[in-house]
Amino acid sequence: MTRNKRLRRLSTAMLTVPMLTMFASGAMAEQELNRHKPPVSTGSGVFYEIYINSFYDSNGDGHGDLKGITQKLDYLNDGKPHSGKDLQVSGLWLMPLNPSPSYHKYDVTDYYQVDPQYGSLNDFRTLMKEADRKGVKVIMDLVINHSSSEHPWFKEASANPQSKYHNYYVWADENTDLEEKGSWGQQVWHKNPNGEGYFYGTFWSGMPDLNFDNPEVRKEMIKVGKYWLQQGADGFRLDAAMHIFRGQTKDGADKNIAWWNEFRSEMEKVNPNVYLAGEVWDKPETIAPYFGPLHSLFNFDLGGTILNSVKNGRDQGIATFAEKTLQLYKSYNKAALDAPFLSNHDQTRVMSELGGDVRKAKLAASILLTLPGQPFLYYGEEIGMKGEKPDEYLREPMRWYKGDGPGQTTWEKPKYNTGEVSVEAQLRDDDSLLESYRTLIRLREEHEALRSDSLQPIQAGSASVTAFKRTSGKETMYVYHNLSGESVTLQIKDFDKGKWKVIFSTSKDVKVKKGTVTIPAYSSLITEEDRKS
Repeated sequence: MTRNKRLRRLSTAMLTVPMLTMFASGAMAEQELNRHKPPVSTGSGVFYEIYINSFYDSNGDGHGDLKGITQKLDYLNDGKPHSGKDLQVSGLWLMPLNPSPSYHKYDVTDYYQVDPQYGSLNDFRTLMKEADRKGVKVIMDLVINHSSSEHPWFKEASANPQSKYHNYYVWADENTDLEEKGSWGQQVWHKNPNGEGYFYGTFWSGMPDLNFDNPEVRKEMIKVGKYWLQQGADGFRLDAAMHIFRGQTKDGADKNIAWWNEFRSEMEKVNPNVYLAGEVWDKPETIAPYFGPLHSLFNFDLGGTILNSVKNGRDQGIATFAEKTLQLYKSYNKAALDAPFLSNHDQTRVMSELGGDVRKAKLAASILLTLPGQPFLYYGEEIGMKGEKPDEYLREPMRWYKGDGPGQTTWEKPKYNTGEVSVEAQLRDDDSLLESYRTLIRLREEHEALRSDSLQPIQAGSASVTAFKRTSGKETMYVYHNLSGESVTLQIKDFDKGKWKVIFSTSKDVKVKKGTVTIPAYSSLITEEDRKS
């Protein structure tokens, strides 16, 4: 849920024999997992993250809901590949939708229901059916590292030490250091509100950590996952995936990976093509082992490298970093599928990072959507919504109109997005950021090389340009992005031989002649080998 590192004081005494066996047979598990390619969605392969509360209001109560997403599916993907009227995304990531006392719903009180504010189970099933009809995969946030302190399990556990639910949580004993601090200096042991003792909660007292050393907890969470797959979900975004056990230690990391192996194996019994995308906010070396059990993991550092390069006008090693991390990931699982993105619900929005410069926002999108993996977009990113901490302002209402209009959510008064940018306005502008996203996503859909996992950095001869080669089958492409505010002329001898043709450029002022190519400021160029020449 956040970047904050998680610490955990858990006894290993309760580990069951089957789970210990999993540790010993990690190589066998990985070999088994590698037999299956990840369930990449068809089409562009681009996923779209939605904070439901802010997206689209179907009933006029000011809150976004599941029916609202169903009503706006045509904006995301109308099921018509050549209509040119939608984003043409291939998948949706729904942020938490279970009942919760908080606005963000990352503290669950019922794992088997939809929060009434968002609708009903029938609404969820309808959305799944309609999305499937349009060829759109849907994954939902699964928050199982902790529950809400308002969950009936915790209420009973905290009031009755003899309850079976007491061992669903982590409690201090006589050897516990109650002054222990978390990795950002926060208190992690909290006074029991309903009795004696202290419980463990990394984020805050309202989110008590679940005890995955207890086999009953693991069994319950497998039941939860299977339930939502049976309701039509295609998979899960796994919140805080590295923190189920103490991930900062070798023992904790091994236990985390063993758990996710167990979880994936059980989910595949319901849906062999289930898609699991994990949040492991750490360095690539820590992320990589999780590609054993999980299909995709979010590449936080790559997004930062892209944005820093665009902000500074100089390549910070985008292609080299992307290539090296992908090679590392594939050393753990040949089917590893990177999940690059520019921002999410925990981070400053792209347009705010880039100082409101639309040219830079278009460039960042061009880089993201020409790299390997399964890219994720954050709702509103495609129209240039802004947002900075605190978190509520990263999750402001989606701007459909400059003012009020059908479906516009009003649950929060916006600070950054008051109507200066909107879907309505950008639909009328052929040069809008929204149109750039539409064009790039379609380009990705049309060219297999851009969706492949091939990536070869190339030396462009300018520190202001990031360039790389993408190939698949008979298709070979060279991609160039000018990160600077000035035109750049590159020497490319193959252009002089007539071997290449320009298939895409974000600027009509690109000039190609006699072995040189001139790329305008903040522009992108894609060339393809012309095998007929």
